[in-house]
Amino acid sequence: MPLYLNDEQTMLRDTTKDFVAEHAPVSHMRALRDTNDAAGFSRGLWKQFAEMGFTGILIGEDQGGLGLGHVEAGIVLEEIGRNLSPSPFLTTALAAVEALKGTPHAARWFPGILGGETVAALAIDEAAKHRDAIGMKAERSGNGFRLTGKKQFVTHGHIADLLIVAARTSGSADDEQGITLFAVDKGAAGLIAEAERLADSSIAARLDFDGVEVDADAVIGEVDAGRDPLARLVRAGRTGASAELLGVGGGAMDLTVNYLKERKQFGVAIGSFQALQHRAAHLYSEMEVARAAVLKAQQLLDAGDAGADAAVSVAKAMSALATTLSVQEGVQMHGGIGMTDEYDIGFYMKRARVLAEMFGDANFHADRLATAAGY
Repeated sequence: MPLYLNDEQTMLRDTTKDFVAEHAPVSHMRALRDTNDAAGFSRGLWKQFAEMGFTGILIGEDQGGLGLGHVEAGIVLEEIGRNLSPSPFLTTALAAVEALKGTPHAARWFPGILGGETVAALAIDEAAKHRDAIGMKAERSGNGFRLTGKKQFVTHGHIADLLIVAARTSGSADDEQGITLFAVDKGAAGLIAEAERLADSSIAARLDFDGVEVDADAVIGEVDAGRDPLARLVRAGRTGASAELLGVGGGAMDLTVNYLKERKQFGVAIGSFQALQHRAAHLYSEMEVARAAVLKAQQLLDAGDAGADAAVSVAKAMSALATTLSVQEGVQMHGGIGMTDEYDIGFYMKRARVLAEMFGDANFHADRLATAAGY
């Protein structure tokens, strides 16, 4: 598969680039932060995303969506990252949609997602770092289940209409099998959400499930067989986060290059200094390598290729490393002003830090690849 966009994908990129830059630039994120917005994103903007058709990219045409793939979803996410746009697109239109596909839950939740009315949150992480272990209990209770345990780092978890919860119905925390996914409505009795503002001004929640009762219809897929929908969810999330990281890294690189052209020292633009030119060229090459890795992972996911899982880990690790380089170089080349609130480059560093942790950081995925290879 060629590692470049076709004509239709290029048109989507151009349309998305103009739309996001106009309606959700960095100043939009600043306004939400400065007003201490309780939701952490704009419901109105989410509706506009739906009107553009973005929320239905992964939803089949037979269900009212566009029936496109991860490459197209990544195009939208890259522009979201480039503009630091607060949006539930990654968790809702990508990860949640992948988990719900082919289940009865799709008929209930997809119309709201398509209309920009529904927001989904992913309650899968239980520790400070993303891990595959699931220890939260789901015990039989009447014709349903009782959920008991804690989740954290749940983006939009305090205001989500739908929570996709991974819990253990059998076995121990580290067992591969015995996991079940549940669709839990907001406001469920016994569910306590504690919202926290993250380093990048986005909001995530710590969730405490104190005997939350759900009926059997809440199960996504089959009892004890939740690994498959969970795997689809995390693959989509990891690939989407990788694409958003590319946007963050690309946006930071653009700011830095423009600054090198404008900032003068000793009567000349600092971009004329060879040492800074070398660093900028190195940064560009690292970002392009990461871009190729992300596009490859997206293409393999869309093709249902057996190698997609490994490619996704490569993409997440490489995009995190390249974007970390981009934001660090950006702050350094801006000098001391790079971390002041007046300049945007510091916000890119903060967003990169949060995204790098989501769905596993570079070390997590490097270890995952090494383990799969027998090391």
